[in-house]
Amino acid sequence: MIRVLLVDDQPLIRSGFRALLDLEDDIEVVAETGDGLEGLALAREHLPDIALVDIRIPIVDGVEATRRIAADPALAGVHVVILTDYGLDEYVFDALRAGAAEFLVKDVQPEGFLHAVRVAARGDALLAPSITRRLIDRYVAQLLGTGAPAGLEEPTAREREAVALVARGLSNDQIADRMVISPLTAKTHVNWAMTKLRARDHDEGIGAVHSAG
Repeated sequence: MIRVLLVDDQPLIRSGFRALLDLEDDIEVVAETGDGLEGLALAREHLPDIALVDIRIPIVDGVEATRRIAADPALAGVHVVILTDYGLDEYVFDALRAGAAEFLVKDVQPEGFLHAVRVAARGDALLAPSITRRLIDRYVAQLLGTGAPAGLEEPTAREREAVALVARGLSNDQIADRMVISPLTAKTHVNWAMTKLRARDHDEGIGAVHSAG
């Protein structure tokens, strides 16, 4: 059973997600709230597998809530899925660096939403296809311009390959099979590439790398 915590300040959206999740035999919503501070308390109380967290919630926003969950050893088993109305904006990279497993736009189709919850519960990473495509486009444009952000290393060829496979919708296990490495190594490649490619400021955004052929 996948245990889910819902943190979203829009009651209608939150109830819609809950209704969808409650229909699934392998998913249970253990708690819900409209603010990030209470969300953190509920995460410590219920120790859910998944915390579905809106990025712009009151008191403690989604990025900070993710950061605190990731920093708390007692919450090591909680995977954060960030939800947003806005698509790609300056918060995307902040949320990923804070430790979010996934980043989804709220207009995702129900089947895609449920798939994302199950992928995160397995410990894999997933980005909404629309976000992934825009991340790639931004990074390609950056490569053609100034190259890597100032002060940061270029990603290795293996890191580029791993992120390109993420962009195609592959899981960590599938990436590991393609690259003949362990799933943990695949996830490490993706995380390091994202870290190296942060933008010099929020307006530039960040991007994932495209495959070298």
